[in-house]
Amino acid sequence: MYVSINNQLFNQEEASLSVSDLSIQRGYGIFDFLKTINNKPIFLADYLNRFFNSAKEMHLPVPFSRTELQESIEKLIEKNAIANSGIKIILTGGYSEDGYTMSKPNLVIVQSPLEINEHYAGNGVSLVTYNHQRQIPHVKTIDYLQAIRLQNFVKERGAEDLLYHQNGFIRECPRANFFIVTENEIITPKSEILKGITRSKILGLNLEDYTFVERDFKLEDVYKAKEAFISSSTKNAFPVYRVDGKQIGDGQNRIVKLINTQLLQLIKQDQEEVAELKV
Repeated sequence: MYVSINNQLFNQEEASLSVSDLSIQRGYGIFDFLKTINNKPIFLADYLNRFFNSAKEMHLPVPFSRTELQESIEKLIEKNAIANSGIKIILTGGYSEDGYTMSKPNLVIVQSPLEINEHYAGNGVSLVTYNHQRQIPHVKTIDYLQAIRLQNFVKERGAEDLLYHQNGFIRECPRANFFIVTENEIITPKSEILKGITRSKILGLNLEDYTFVERDFKLEDVYKAKEAFISSSTKNAFPVYRVDGKQIGDGQNRIVKLINTQLLQLIKQDQEEVAELKV
């Protein structure tokens, strides 16, 4: 396995950063995550757009151009030869003499195998709610402190992941956006969230008799929804069958299945476009 650090490839066992890096000293840094299918990165341009925007918001100059970054990703994909994978692009606060002041950021790209499931098995995922608002929610920072700290909280309540709310207003899951389905709307929170790439693709879909809406809603709306689902790079559109121990809808997930089918078509189209560009 190889890792890219500042545009150079290293064997994973030899790849390292100094302990003076602000990502270690203060947890300061950003990242983005995308997947590859058959060695082709999916929606790469969208993820790079968000990555550069996050860097700008955190005052972290990216030490390489967009073209150089894309080339680094492609070199890593070729070197590791993992057809289906997750790629994480990390930009740190850099080596700091006083453990507080930013310096030249370090760019790290890692790749790991990823099981690609086009269709989900079982009922979906069970969530438990928690009153929490992420810092700088519109930026994909490396701060997952609360999500990791609450892993036992989730397990003790028989759930598989968290659903954050802010005083009753639904926000997001730690690694996914959240949607509910009503009689004629598919709604996702608008405020104080990270606007995921898969979320944006879903909002651009067309579904007969339904309107896609960005609007804040409350926990009570979740309990009485017809369906609920999460969206992410790894899970596409994935049903939520239970929240806080309460079953959501009838468990058939008809709308989520339709959305997931359309997402898979978009992914296939993106793969074909990437292949054409390389010919």
